[in-house]
Amino acid sequence: MDFAFTPEQIELRRAVRDFAEAEIGPHVRKWDDSETFPLEVIKKLGSLGYMGAILPEDLGGAGLGYIEYCIIIEELSRVDGSVGIIVVEHTSLCAKHIYKSGTDSQRKLYIPHLASGEWLGCWGLTETAAGSDASGTQTRAVFDGQWILDGSKSFITNAHYADVCVAMAVTDAAAGNRGISAFIVDRGTGGFRVGKKEEKLGLRASATGEVVFENCRLDNAQLLGTAGAGFIGQHEGARRRSRFHCRSRHRNGARRIRRGAQLFSVP
Repeated sequence: MDFAFTPEQIELRRAVRDFAEAEIGPHVRKWDDSETFPLEVIKKLGSLGYMGAILPEDLGGAGLGYIEYCIIIEELSRVDGSVGIIVVEHTSLCAKHIYKSGTDSQRKLYIPHLASGEWLGCWGLTETAAGSDASGTQTRAVFDGQWILDGSKSFITNAHYADVCVAMAVTDAAAGNRGISAFIVDRGTGGFRVGKKEEKLGLRASATGEVVFENCRLDNAQLLGTAGAGFIGQHEGARRRSRFHCRSRHRNGARRIRRGAQLFSVP
């Protein structure tokens, strides 16, 4: 198996590196010192196709693979990690979640704007009492003709500049992990606002902060995927891929299956 980069990937690396050194490099210290969010550069990245690198071409994305995407993130982060994390939050978490779990209508409405960088995305899971233990999510969504969200999310990358937020909320407390759903929330939606902007020791050009839901009413069309699949859906995909990897592993010509991974399941 050949692990060398293709000529196209080498050229992509050169193009991203040249852009980062010319457009980002001269400003890194100033942006970090002043906590300046580099919105103009993010828009330029969108025009180059980098904000929608792994999104399909028929929805406005670049249609690239994950190797190319990693090259883009690596080269941006090599010059300024703040820019790299802005792009990752937008692409991997917000836009890709909508693409993977959304309806055709949701994809057509959101993906072209996100892929072009016209809209910036964020993704809300973490709370003050629910970080690595996402099953402890306290944000609630109750359906009463509309979904009514109440709660808050903490340490959200892009929070203060995002046009679209994908947020997790408990829709069925009795169902545990299977009672968490994902919602698409647009900037300007009633009852949705940004809160505190965090002061950080590093990556200071990347805005990290709080998003707040107070009697935030959403039509059912804003539910992303099916109710209860917001948490499980993400983990189920990872579980399937890990099982495939374990079953296909070989050493010295013999297939290996790691028992722990083979038996892993989401409760």
